[in-house]
Amino acid sequence: MELPDFMNYANKFSQSEFVEKISRIAKRAGAKLVYAAFILYYTLQSDKVSKADKAIIIGALGYMISPLDVIPDAIPIAGLTDDLAVLLYVLKKVWTGVDPDIIASAQEKLSKWFDADEINEIQNLFDSEE
Repeated sequence: MELPDFMNYANKFSQSEFVEKISRIAKRAGAKLVYAAFILYYTLQSDKVSKADKAIIIGALGYMISPLDVIPDAIPIAGLTDDLAVLLYVLKKVWTGVDPDIIASAQEKLSKWFDADEINEIQNLFDSEE
């Protein structure tokens, strides 16, 4: 799958829309997508991350929030595949700036929404299953 120019979606990002979207799609999206989104969201809030990395994170999270993307989220199964691909692409780009505390915060948040079996999906975060 070729990634879209997700930076066109930077103006779609807002904290409230992020929380609303994650709350609405969490179970359907799966632990891997939600975990990647939380890591990026918490990384965005860090003062240790460069402005350039924050810009691409905002673009990726804006893409995830937007209902107008390459594969509409309403399409069963495939609808969130492009969102996951964009989130993982950006997460790989900024991974060296991700603090262990951010990972712990994302895992803690994930444990409130998913059971242990579902959380096992995140063990190989960058392995493509979709």
